[in-house]
Amino acid sequence: MKARILSWAAAAMSVLGLGACGGAKEGLPPVPRVAQVDLPRFMGDWYVIASIPSFLEKDTYDAVESYAPRPDGRIQTTFRYRQGGHEQPIKTMHPIGTVKPGTGNALWDMQFFWPIQAEYVISYLNDDYSQTIVARNARDLVWIMARTPSIPEADYQAHLARIKAMGYDTGQLRKVPHLDR
Repeated sequence: MKARILSWAAAAMSVLGLGACGGAKEGLPPVPRVAQVDLPRFMGDWYVIASIPSFLEKDTYDAVESYAPRPDGRIQTTFRYRQGGHEQPIKTMHPIGTVKPGTGNALWDMQFFWPIQAEYVISYLNDDYSQTIVARNARDLVWIMARTPSIPEADYQAHLARIKAMGYDTGQLRKVPHLDR
Protein backbone atom coordinates (compact mmCIF):
# COMPACT_ATOMS: atom_id res chain seq x y z
CA MET A 1 0.00 0.00 0.00
CA LYS A 2 2.79 2.44 0.95
CA ALA A 3 4.59 1.75 -2.36
CA ARG A 4 1.37 2.49 -4.25
CA ILE A 5 0.94 5.83 -2.43
CA LEU A 6 4.55 6.79 -3.15
CA SER A 7 4.11 5.81 -6.79
CA TRP A 8 0.96 7.91 -7.02
CA ALA A 9 2.73 10.89 -5.38
CA ALA A 10 5.65 10.64 -7.82
CA ALA A 11 3.24 10.54 -10.75
CA ALA A 12 1.34 13.56 -9.42
CA MET A 13 4.56 15.54 -8.99
CA SER A 14 5.52 14.70 -12.55
CA VAL A 15 2.14 15.81 -13.94
CA LEU A 16 2.20 19.07 -11.99
CA GLY A 17 5.84 19.74 -12.78
CA LEU A 18 6.61 20.10 -9.09
CA GLY A 19 9.51 18.47 -7.33
CA ALA A 20 8.99 17.77 -3.65
CA CYS A 21 12.23 19.39 -2.60
CA GLY A 22 13.02 21.81 -5.40
CA GLY A 23 16.77 21.29 -4.92
CA ALA A 24 19.27 23.45 -6.77
CA LYS A 25 19.83 22.61 -10.42
CA GLU A 26 23.13 20.82 -10.86
CA GLY A 27 26.04 23.22 -11.27
CA LEU A 28 24.06 26.31 -10.28
CA PRO A 29 23.95 28.07 -6.92
CA PRO A 30 20.58 28.46 -5.18
CA VAL A 31 18.39 31.18 -6.66
CA PRO A 32 18.65 34.44 -4.73
CA ARG A 33 15.98 35.26 -2.21
CA VAL A 34 15.04 38.63 -0.78
CA ALA A 35 16.41 39.33 2.68
CA GLN A 36 13.04 40.04 4.30
CA VAL A 37 9.39 39.82 3.29
CA ASP A 38 6.81 41.75 5.32
CA LEU A 39 4.11 39.08 5.15
CA PRO A 40 1.12 41.38 5.86
CA ARG A 41 2.24 43.61 2.95
CA PHE A 42 2.75 40.60 0.69
CA MET A 43 -0.76 39.25 1.29
CA GLY A 44 -3.49 39.97 -1.25
CA ASP A 45 -3.87 39.59 -5.00
CA TRP A 46 -0.98 39.09 -7.42
CA TYR A 47 -1.64 38.96 -11.18
CA VAL A 48 0.57 36.44 -12.97
CA ILE A 49 2.23 38.53 -15.67
CA ALA A 50 4.38 35.74 -17.09
CA SER A 51 5.65 32.34 -16.07
CA ILE A 52 7.52 29.25 -16.98
CA PRO A 53 4.34 27.35 -16.28
CA SER A 54 3.59 24.05 -14.67
CA PHE A 55 1.66 21.51 -16.75
CA LEU A 56 -1.64 22.87 -15.41
CA GLU A 57 -0.76 26.50 -16.21
CA LYS A 58 0.30 26.11 -19.85
CA ASP A 59 -2.81 27.73 -21.34
CA THR A 60 -4.08 29.97 -18.53
CA TYR A 61 -5.70 33.36 -18.93
CA ASP A 62 -6.56 35.96 -16.28
CA ALA A 63 -4.40 34.16 -13.68
CA VAL A 64 -4.38 35.68 -10.18
CA GLU A 65 -2.71 34.26 -7.07
CA SER A 66 -4.15 35.49 -3.75
CA TYR A 67 -2.54 35.07 -0.34
CA ALA A 68 -4.24 35.38 3.06
CA PRO A 69 -2.95 34.55 6.54
CA ARG A 70 -4.49 31.58 8.30
CA PRO A 71 -5.01 31.35 12.08
CA ASP A 72 -2.46 28.51 12.23
CA GLY A 73 0.28 30.76 10.79
CA ARG A 74 0.25 29.21 7.34
CA ILE A 75 -0.84 31.03 4.19
CA GLN A 76 -4.09 30.26 2.39
CA THR A 77 -3.52 30.58 -1.32
CA THR A 78 -6.16 30.81 -4.00
CA PHE A 79 -5.06 30.52 -7.61
CA ARG A 80 -7.82 31.67 -9.97
CA TYR A 81 -7.52 31.26 -13.73
CA ARG A 82 -9.33 30.51 -16.95
CA GLN A 83 -8.11 27.55 -19.01
CA GLY A 84 -7.89 28.16 -22.75
CA GLY A 85 -9.36 31.66 -23.12
CA HIS A 86 -10.86 34.74 -21.49
CA GLU A 87 -14.42 33.45 -21.89
CA GLN A 88 -13.83 30.12 -20.19
CA PRO A 89 -15.15 29.55 -16.65
CA ILE A 90 -12.94 30.45 -13.71
CA LYS A 91 -11.11 27.52 -12.13
CA THR A 92 -9.39 27.58 -8.76
CA MET A 93 -6.70 25.76 -6.81
CA HIS A 94 -6.18 26.20 -3.08
CA PRO A 95 -2.63 25.31 -2.00
CA ILE A 96 -1.43 26.08 1.52
CA GLY A 97 1.86 27.93 2.02
CA THR A 98 4.18 27.35 4.95
CA VAL A 99 6.94 29.89 5.51
CA LYS A 100 10.24 28.25 6.38
CA PRO A 101 11.65 29.64 9.65
CA GLY A 102 14.89 31.60 9.45
CA THR A 103 14.42 32.63 5.81
CA GLY A 104 13.15 36.19 6.29
CA ASN A 105 9.74 34.89 5.11
CA ALA A 106 11.18 34.50 1.59
CA LEU A 107 11.18 30.70 1.34
CA TRP A 108 7.86 28.84 1.35
CA ASP A 109 6.68 25.30 0.93
CA MET A 110 3.43 25.20 -1.05
CA GLN A 111 1.26 22.14 -0.57
CA PHE A 112 -1.21 21.49 -3.35
CA PHE A 113 -2.28 18.18 -1.85
CA TRP A 114 -0.78 15.85 0.69
CA PRO A 115 2.08 14.89 0.65
CA ILE A 116 3.30 17.05 -2.25
CA GLN A 117 5.09 20.28 -1.32
CA ALA A 118 6.75 22.64 -3.80
CA GLU A 119 9.49 25.08 -2.97
CA TYR A 120 8.70 28.76 -3.65
CA VAL A 121 11.48 31.33 -3.34
CA ILE A 122 10.60 35.02 -3.32
CA SER A 123 13.60 36.05 -5.41
CA TYR A 124 12.70 39.64 -6.13
CA LEU A 125 10.30 42.10 -4.53
CA ASN A 126 10.30 45.79 -5.32
CA ASP A 127 10.21 48.35 -2.50
CA ASP A 128 6.51 49.16 -2.81
CA TYR A 129 5.45 45.48 -2.98
CA SER A 130 3.88 45.94 -6.40
CA GLN A 131 6.00 43.44 -8.37
CA THR A 132 7.65 40.16 -7.44
CA ILE A 133 9.43 37.16 -8.90
CA VAL A 134 8.80 33.75 -7.36
CA ALA A 135 11.38 31.16 -8.40
CA ARG A 136 12.54 27.64 -7.59
CA ASN A 137 16.04 26.29 -7.13
CA ALA A 138 15.23 23.55 -9.65
CA ARG A 139 14.86 26.30 -12.30
CA ASP A 140 11.80 24.49 -13.64
CA LEU A 141 9.11 27.06 -12.83
CA VAL A 142 9.13 30.82 -12.29
CA TRP A 143 6.46 33.51 -11.99
CA ILE A 144 6.56 37.27 -12.59
CA MET A 145 3.65 38.75 -10.66
CA ALA A 146 2.28 42.23 -10.02
CA ARG A 147 -0.56 43.93 -8.19
CA THR A 148 -1.94 45.06 -11.56
CA PRO A 149 -2.78 42.99 -14.68
CA SER A 150 0.04 44.60 -16.66
CA ILE A 151 3.41 46.23 -16.03
CA PRO A 152 5.55 48.64 -18.07
CA GLU A 153 7.66 46.93 -20.74
CA ALA A 154 10.86 48.28 -19.13
CA ASP A 155 9.93 46.51 -15.88
CA TYR A 156 9.19 43.29 -17.77
CA GLN A 157 12.57 43.43 -19.53
CA ALA A 158 14.33 44.02 -16.19
CA HIS A 159 12.56 40.95 -14.76
CA LEU A 160 13.65 38.89 -17.77
CA ALA A 161 17.25 39.91 -17.11
CA ARG A 162 16.91 38.91 -13.43
CA ILE A 163 15.43 35.54 -14.36
CA LYS A 164 18.13 34.88 -16.96
CA ALA A 165 20.82 35.76 -14.39
CA MET A 166 19.31 33.11 -12.08
CA GLY A 167 20.01 30.45 -14.71
CA TYR A 168 16.58 30.08 -16.28
CA ASP A 169 15.88 29.63 -19.99
CA THR A 170 13.79 32.78 -20.56
CA GLY A 171 12.67 31.42 -23.93
CA GLN A 172 10.27 29.21 -21.95
CA LEU A 173 8.46 32.21 -20.39
CA ARG A 174 4.85 32.71 -21.39
CA LYS A 175 3.05 36.01 -20.90
CA VAL A 176 -0.35 35.43 -19.31
CA PRO A 177 -3.15 37.31 -21.10
CA HIS A 178 -5.43 39.39 -18.85
CA LEU A 179 -8.69 41.19 -19.56
CA ASP A 180 -9.80 44.06 -17.39
CA ARG A 181 -13.14 42.97 -15.95
